[in-house]
Amino acid sequence: MTLAECRLCSTGLTETFVDLGMSPLCESYLPAERLDSAETFYPLHVRICPECLLVQLPAYVPGEEIFSDYAYFSSYSDSWVAHARRYADTMVETLGLGAESLVTEVASNDGYLLQHFVARGVPVLGVEPAANIAEVARGRGVRTENRFLGAASGVELADRYGQADLVVGNNVYAHVPDLVGFTAGLAALVKPTGLVTLEFPHLLRLVERRQYDTIYHEHYQYLSLLTARRALATADLSVVDVEELSSHGGSLRVYARPATGAGEPSSNVKSVLEAEAEAGLHTVAGHRGFAEAVFDIKRDLLDFLLTARAQGRRVVGYGAPGKGNTLLNHCGIRADLLEYTVDRSPHKQGRFLPGTHIPIHAPERIEQDQPDYVLVLPWNLRTEISAQLDHVRQWGGRLVFPIPALEVV
Repeated sequence: MTLAECRLCSTGLTETFVDLGMSPLCESYLPAERLDSAETFYPLHVRICPECLLVQLPAYVPGEEIFSDYAYFSSYSDSWVAHARRYADTMVETLGLGAESLVTEVASNDGYLLQHFVARGVPVLGVEPAANIAEVARGRGVRTENRFLGAASGVELADRYGQADLVVGNNVYAHVPDLVGFTAGLAALVKPTGLVTLEFPHLLRLVERRQYDTIYHEHYQYLSLLTARRALATADLSVVDVEELSSHGGSLRVYARPATGAGEPSSNVKSVLEAEAEAGLHTVAGHRGFAEAVFDIKRDLLDFLLTARAQGRRVVGYGAPGKGNTLLNHCGIRADLLEYTVDRSPHKQGRFLPGTHIPIHAPERIEQDQPDYVLVLPWNLRTEISAQLDHVRQWGGRLVFPIPALEVV
C-alpha cells in the first residue's frame, strides 16, 4: 500500500479533509541539549477516502518509531483514572467477571485501567508497545506484555494467556496505521462469546466543535461510527451497542462481538448513525468546510496573544498535551507569545515542546509568577483543570480556552 491509498479499502486518496502544514511528532519533547539540533517535521495533511469515507493521515511515521518509547502516562489525569474506575466497576457487574475471567487491554499504558480489575480479583493482561510505560504498569502489579498488536501477535498472545471475556482498547483505535491487522488482533484475543469495547474521539464532535488540535501524527485515522463499524467488520466483529462520552472532547465507546453470536444492534447504534448522516459525514461533500473553521481558531488565538504582548501582559500555558503541540505549531506560536507551559508529569518537566521549544515547568511555577493569563492546552479536561487553577483568580489572573472558540474566563 502506498501513501496515496486508503488503509481500509485501498482506494486512491484524492480528497483533502484539512491540511495543517508541517509539524514535528507531538510527543517528542526535547531536552535542553537538543535545542540546537535539527528537528524533523512531517506533513499533517489529512485525507478522506471517497469510497469508505475513512478520514485518515498517511503513515508518514511508523508506529514503532512513535510508540516504542512514549511520554504520555494516563495516570496523571485524575478524571481519566476515575473514568476508568467507573468503567471497570460497570463491566465487572454487567459481565459477571471474577477469578476465572480474563480482561485484556490493548495499549494498556501505565495500568490506569487494569489496576481496577486487579483490585477486584479479576485476572488481566496488558498489551503495551512502549517499554518505559509497560515497566510502570508492572510495578503496579498489572501483568503486561511489551508488544504491538497485530494479526500474528494477537494469535500468539491468545495462545499463551487464553482468549479474554473482555478486550478493551481505549484511545488506541485511532493510533494504529495497520488498521486491518490490528482489528484482526482484537478478534484473535476475544472469546467467541466475549466482548470488545473501544473508545475513540468521535469525528462528528471533532468537526462540530472545531477540535483540529486532536489531529497529529499519532492519530492515523479519525473515526465516525460508520467507519469504525466498517473497520471492525474486516475481522467479523459486529457493533452491538454504542455510548456517547464526554471524554476527549466527545468520544464514542463502541461495543462489538464476534459476528456469529452478535445479535441485532441496539437502538443507540441507529441513532448515532442517523446523527452522523444528518451532519453530512456519510458523504464526501459533508466533510468540506472544516479547513475554514480551523483558520478562524488560528486567527482568534493569534490576535489574542499579539494583543496581550502589545499590552505588556504575561501569558503562560497549562499542560503539555499532544494536541497543544499541533495547535502551537500550526499557529506559529513560540516563547515570545507563550512564555512557558507547565505540566503535572515529571517526565515532561524540564524539557521543551517540540517545534516551538517552549519550556515546560512544574505547575507551582504559575503561582510563583502570577501571570495575567493561563492558556489551557488540554481544554478537554476543562472542569478538572479549572479546579486545579482556581487559585489563579487570587491575583486577578484569567484562564483562556482556545477551542471550540476562544474564551477568556
